[in-house]
Amino acid sequence: MSAAVYIVGVGTTPTGKFPDTTLHQLTATAVRAALADAGATGAQVGMAYFSNVAASYLQGQHMVAGQVVLRELGIAGVPIVNVENACASASTAFWLACQSVRAGSTDIALAVGAEKLYDANKQKSFEVFGGGFDVTRRDELLAYLASLQAAAGTPEATVPPTDRSVFMDIYAALAVNHMQRHGLTQRQLACVAAKNHAHSVQNPLAQYRDAWSIDAVLAARAITYPLTLPMCAPIGDGAAAVVVCNADGLRKLSAAAPVDVLACELVSGLNRRDEDVDLAITRRAAYAAYERAGLGPDDVDVAEVHDATAFGEILQTEALGFCAQGEGGRFAESGATTLGGALPVNVSGGLESKGHPIGATGLMQLVELTQQLRGQAGLRQVAGARVALAENGGGFLGNEEAVACVTLLGTGSH
Repeated sequence: MSAAVYIVGVGTTPTGKFPDTTLHQLTATAVRAALADAGATGAQVGMAYFSNVAASYLQGQHMVAGQVVLRELGIAGVPIVNVENACASASTAFWLACQSVRAGSTDIALAVGAEKLYDANKQKSFEVFGGGFDVTRRDELLAYLASLQAAAGTPEATVPPTDRSVFMDIYAALAVNHMQRHGLTQRQLACVAAKNHAHSVQNPLAQYRDAWSIDAVLAARAITYPLTLPMCAPIGDGAAAVVVCNADGLRKLSAAAPVDVLACELVSGLNRRDEDVDLAITRRAAYAAYERAGLGPDDVDVAEVHDATAFGEILQTEALGFCAQGEGGRFAESGATTLGGALPVNVSGGLESKGHPIGATGLMQLVELTQQLRGQAGLRQVAGARVALAENGGGFLGNEEAVACVTLLGTGSH
C-alpha cells in the first residue's frame, strides 16, 4: 500500500445461536473489545464502516443500522457508512477503513460487522442467501447448477431446498465439476472438514468445538451431493471489529500492538470462461495483493479462507497459489493445511466450524490472523507466523463469486 496502514485493535464475540442477544449487544461487545485493545476511545474514531447483511430482512432494520448501533458506543457525529457486499461485507468494510486512513481522511478508523442470522424459523435464515445473485436470472442459475450435476450423474439432493441455503447447491455443483475435471474425491472434501473441526476444538469462540473423523464426516447427513452436514458452514450470530490507523494515528495510540496491513485488494467478478482460471476472481485479488506487498504464496505462514463449504477451501487454496490448479484436494489430504503442516489454513476452525455470521465473517478472519501474528492464539498458534493471508468472497455471478477481498498482514515494519 502507498502509505502505512496498521491494525491496532481487534475484538470479537463468540459465534453461535443467540436468540436473546440483540444486534446492539453483539456490536457493543466487539467494538468495546477492539477499542480497548487499541488503547483508543470512541471519540478518537474519525470514520466507521458498519457491515451487515440480514438485519433488514430478519430484524426489520432496513436503514442506518450502523448509526443506530454505534451511537450508544460514543461513535457519532463522524462519517458512518453502512456496507453490504454479501458474505464479503466485513472485508469490504475493512478495505474502506484502510482506504480512509491511507488517504489521510482520518487517522483512526473502525470497521465493524455484526449479524443476527439465526431465526427460530430456519427457512427465513436461508432465504437471506436468495439475494446473493442476480434474482432476475434465478432460473438461469438453477439451470446452470443442474447441468453441472446432471453431467456427472450425481445423486439427487436429500434435503429439501427450503432446508438449505442455495449456496450449498452452488458449492456442490462446482465441486462436482471439479471432480470431473481434476479427480477431486468426496473423501478429500471430508479431509478438509475433519481438519477444520479439529482446529475449532482449540478455539473457545467457535460455534462448534467437536472433533469429527473423516469417516464420520462422510457418514453424516447428506445435504446435496457431495456435501454432508459437517462440510457446510452453519447459521449463526456474531460480531467482530477492527481498528485501523495510519502513522499519525499510531503515534496517538502508543500502547497499541500494531500489525502491518501489507495489502488489501477488493475486486469484482468478470464474465469469463470456466477454463480461464487465471482470470478467476480470487486469483486476481490474490496476485494483486502479492504484487503490492512484494510477496508470493510461498511467503504466507497462515491463512484464513472462505470455506462456506469444504469445497470452498479447496477452490481457494488453488486460486491463492498455495498449490497447483486441480491439486487442492490432494494438498488438503497431504496434511499441509493442518496446524503443524507446511501452510496451516483455517486454524480458527473456518466458517465450517467457527461459524459464518455473514456480515462479521471477514473481520473475524482478521481478528484471528492478528492474534496469530501477535502470538496470542493459544493452543492453535502457528509457530513463527510473520505473514498471514485472509480471503473472503461473497455472492455469485456467472461462474464465480461476485466479489472477493484478499488481505495480507505482517509484522515488524513499524
